[in-house]
Amino acid sequence: MSANELSRIVKLRQIDTRPVRIVASAEERAALAERFAIVSVERLAADVTLEREGEDVAVSGRLEADIVQTCGISGEDFPVRIDEPIALRFVPGALRSVPDEEIELDESELDEIEYTGDAFDLGEAVAQSLGLAIDPYATGPNADTVRKEAGLLEEGASGPLAEALRALKKD
Repeated sequence: MSANELSRIVKLRQIDTRPVRIVASAEERAALAERFAIVSVERLAADVTLEREGEDVAVSGRLEADIVQTCGISGEDFPVRIDEPIALRFVPGALRSVPDEEIELDESELDEIEYTGDAFDLGEAVAQSLGLAIDPYATGPNADTVRKEAGLLEEGASGPLAEALRALKKD
């Protein structure tokens, strides 16, 4: 069904009330690091519960990961700790109709992932949650020092408004 880096297939008939723990192996973490273009995934675990609601399956729990990213300013690698809630719903793809108009979702509504057949890939959902939790613009602890040494101004310290404010300060 899937050739994903962190594949954990769950069959609908196997769902019960026990919590599910997903822990990525060293090989899976290396493949995920490559997929998300980061230095490494040192640890990845998710603890979730599955609740069947007809053919829909609500998933809730927590994702924890330790990753290493490269700072876009200094070029140095730095560790990042991720601790995020997981809240999503697997829905049968064939039963859903696409609305003709744009719909607004509020915060309480879960992300929906379509599945076909009698199973879905919970591991891929965890991998996607990790990908969404990674800050693509994260900067390391030495970023400010490197900015100053390179003569780069902080965000908000340039542009017409910043120049006008500096001119007012001089007067």
